[in-house]
Amino acid sequence: MAVSQASVILSNRLRRIFSKFPQEQIKFSFAYGSGVYKQINNYNSKNMIDFIFVVDDAEKWHSSNLAMNPSHYSALSYLGSNCIAKLQTNFQARLYFNSMIRIKDENAVIKYGVITENDVVSDLLDWENLYIAGRLHKPVKILHQPSSSELKTALQLNLCSAVHAALLILPEYFTIIQFYQTITALSYNGDFRMIFGEDKNKVRNIVLGHKEKFKELYSPILTSMSDYVEIPENQNDCEINCNQDISPSAKHYHLNNLPRRVQRNLVKYWNKGLRARQDTEDVLRAMAFDKDCGEVLNIILSNIVWESSLKQSAKGILTAGVVTSFLYSMNKIGKMVTSKETATAKPTKI
Repeated sequence: MAVSQASVILSNRLRRIFSKFPQEQIKFSFAYGSGVYKQINNYNSKNMIDFIFVVDDAEKWHSSNLAMNPSHYSALSYLGSNCIAKLQTNFQARLYFNSMIRIKDENAVIKYGVITENDVVSDLLDWENLYIAGRLHKPVKILHQPSSSELKTALQLNLCSAVHAALLILPEYFTIIQFYQTITALSYNGDFRMIFGEDKNKVRNIVLGHKEKFKELYSPILTSMSDYVEIPENQNDCEINCNQDISPSAKHYHLNNLPRRVQRNLVKYWNKGLRARQDTEDVLRAMAFDKDCGEVLNIILSNIVWESSLKQSAKGILTAGVVTSFLYSMNKIGKMVTSKETATAKPTKI
């Protein structure tokens, strides 16, 4: 596939911005969001660019970044890198965000989150917070390739987990667009910001703008699951029906391959009100015969996302400061209103 000139220009711009941060501790990094991948009905070139920096040692990285970019931090900077690292690693989602950062020579506004490699691997494998894991269900622009085999494996297993979850939620027949939208929604359903402050059409806009990139991510995994799901070769035709095996044995296969926290919460949900508690194996086997299995899974995932999004946003007020947090929220609300007006005025054809 030919790389467009616009894509090359964007990549170069992202790498120039990335180079303004300490490199030594970074083990993996990517950019994401509407500032990187244009979404349907959201073509503003001034959209904020989001970055994630996965680091080996949070305290060392923040120490270097405080020396290099002190203006990026709120008043917490006066407490030093050790305090910042503890706030990052000891509270929900294990992330530290600096928001609304102006990069003048690139005419850009960015937000960047910092997380340790160990915490990323935990979220990718177990969906403890479904925060970074959820962002990586969608196409992202990788700026620094993962340096460890453990992280590479976790990244791939995270995509596989998303497929298992989506197939449990979807009916027997579905389109490839519905599949991509279900995957994208895994980390948005339950996010309190989707109630007020996020673009209401976000899931749809993300998918319709990047069908080919979703295909690149998920086609190999779907092919490997051909015993359980049939995807037509011509995936470019969004209206063609895909179909899957929805037998109890197929559902049991998907349930057994869900991340650990999801399984743990399913067991807790299933055992609620029961005198004789069932173990994980018994619960997953029983759920495979339950016609409401997908709905229960949706509830479990929404609860995980609700908790992590609420607590991470509360932490964001501390890390970004009250004024910056307010401006960031106003920016989100503005995008939500604009998207609603655009969608009403000009429906997008699939």
